[in-house]
Order: sequence, then structure tokens, then C-alpha cells
Amino acid sequence: MATTADFKNGLYLNYKGIPCSIVWFQHVKPGKGPAFVKTKLRNLENGRILENTFTAGEKIETITVEHRTYQFLYADEDGFHFMNTETYDQVHLDKDMVENNDLMKDGQTVQMVFFAEEERYLTCELPTYVELEVTYTEPAVKGDTASTNAMKAATLETGAEIMVPLFINQGDRIRVNTTDRSYGERVR
Repeated sequence: MATTADFKNGLYLNYKGIPCSIVWFQHVKPGKGPAFVKTKLRNLENGRILENTFTAGEKIETITVEHRTYQFLYADEDGFHFMNTETYDQVHLDKDMVENNDLMKDGQTVQMVFFAEEERYLTCELPTYVELEVTYTEPAVKGDTASTNAMKAATLETGAEIMVPLFINQGDRIRVNTTDRSYGERVR
């Protein structure tokens, strides 16, 4: 058990029977009335953000989660198949359990988040940045735009589409941020 004084970003807790992690919190001491803590919690089962207000000093139940390294093997119509890099156990996850799954390629390592007490998979986290090859993009024409940060659509080797700067060409390798699907940089 913990209290609201122990809150920090990334703390895992049981909120109404749902495993959650704290994404954001703010202690508030109004001029009148008791202090409270505003929070944004990520539901670890479906990824949704929940907003809640806790009374200052309220007791909460913390949970234990484990991060384990898995390798992405392949995808089929049922979902995704992964292998534990230490024990070689294989696991199958539904497509909705992996956020931005179209940025994942065969052989890539990911972090699986486990609910330790129940040995249950909660989420699969891709690395923050992945390197992918651009398989198709329209060629840029000089004089296309007057601004310096113009973007165009590009299709990557995994089939994902993101926006990239005009100087990126077909065949270039780029680094992509998996949290917001943004272009990072060109990789040499």
C-alpha cells in the first residue's frame, strides 16, 4: 500500500480493479477545503487515459509489473507472435494490444509489460525509435514550397505511412519515433 504522497510518473497501481500507470499528476492545495491530487492514469489493458482525483493522503494499492524482452517473430490473421529472448517461450498477442504495430518489423525486440502477480501480459512497448526504409514517396520538385518545413507522405517497409521532409527519397533509411509516428532523422 502507498499513499498519494508516493505518487510519481510511472508508478503502477490498481485503480478500481484495473492495472494502471500514472502518466501525470499534480498536488493541489486550494485556499479552502482539503488538498487533493489530480491524475491521468494509463489503463494498461487497453491503453486508454483515465482522469481521476484522489484525496490527499488516500491509500492506494500498488502493483508489481515486470518488463521482459521479447523478439517479434511474425504476424498472421490472429495477431502477433513473439519469443522471449531468454527462455525462448513463444506468446501470441491480439493486434489491439500493440500500439503502432505497423511500425514493427520481423526480428525487432520489444518490451512486454507483465502483471507479475497473475503472470498476465498487459502491453507491448516498441522501442522509442525504429529504423525503417522508405519504399515509396513522391520525388520532390525544386520550388514546390516556400516554407522550409514542408512535408510529404512516405510508405515504409512495414507498410506504415508517415510524413517526412521533402528531401527524403525512395530507398533512404530513416529513424521514426514510435510514440507519435514522427520523422526523426535520416540514417546513413
